[in-house]
Amino acid sequence: MAYVRTDRVAEDIKKELSEMMRLRLRDPRLSEMASIVSVELARDFSHATVRVSVMGDEAAQKDSIKALESAAGFMRRELGKRLHIHHTPQLHFELDTSIEYGVKIAKILRDLDVKPETEEENADEE
Repeated sequence: MAYVRTDRVAEDIKKELSEMMRLRLRDPRLSEMASIVSVELARDFSHATVRVSVMGDEAAQKDSIKALESAAGFMRRELGKRLHIHHTPQLHFELDTSIEYGVKIAKILRDLDVKPETEEENADEE
C-alpha cells in the first residue's frame, strides 16, 4: 500500500516513454518493433529502470538500446515537462527477452504437439 504512488508514477512514465518512442524519436537505430515492457522506479524517484523488448536479431536489439541510451537526456527532460513531478528520475534501459522466451517455449510445445489445458477440458473431466 505504501508504494501506490511509486507504481502509479512508474505507469505514467511507461505511458509517456512509449508515446515518445513512437512519435518523437527519429533515431534510425531504434527498431520499430521496440516496446516498453515495464518501468521499475526507485522509491525516491531518483532512478527508473526501463525494460524494453525488441523483436529482431541481436544487432537490432543492441542498436535499439544504444539509441534509447543516447536519447535518455531528451526523454528525461520531456518527462519532467509532461509529468510535473518534483524530481525526474535518471533513465536506465535494459533489454527484456521475456517475450522472445515465451515465443520460444510456445514453439517447443507446438513442435511436441502438447496442447495446453483449458478450464473447459478440466470441467469435462469432472
